[in-house]
Amino acid sequence: MVIGFVEKVRVWCEEEGLSLDDVVASQLHDDMFPFHFQIVSASHHSLGALRSVQTGEFSPPPKMELDFAGLQSLVAEARSGLTDFPPDVVNGFEGGEVVFKLGGQSMLFAAEGFLLTFSLPNFYFYTVTAYDILRFKGAPIGKRDFLGPLKLKG
Repeated sequence: MVIGFVEKVRVWCEEEGLSLDDVVASQLHDDMFPFHFQIVSASHHSLGALRSVQTGEFSPPPKMELDFAGLQSLVAEARSGLTDFPPDVVNGFEGGEVVFKLGGQSMLFAAEGFLLTFSLPNFYFYTVTAYDILRFKGAPIGKRDFLGPLKLKG
């Protein structure tokens, strides 16, 4: 999903002579994080979340100032890394614990609660915000780009 619409936007920017640096720094509102933060966070709440369930500890993503190519690489690495977590491995996390640490605070989750009620909603939040930033910039992407390829039966 993310890898597809980010690549489509890269091609569009190059064809239109638009600055990829401008896209990376774009935000919907002054009090919202920019596009690069949305992509880093979406990656962190996909592969990073699964790795955190393995280790039992999750914290916010590290601060990264990546250019557009760096963001594409980050998304590709996350997508590739997800292959290390086939369904049987993910299902084996059930009943485990994850501590979310933020500053001096921590929250204890059951692994499945962490993934389903914290990381998955955050993944979609950051992904849709990145998508919305791109649409706000005029990128020719739509719902099918957001959804990605459908997995049909048969």
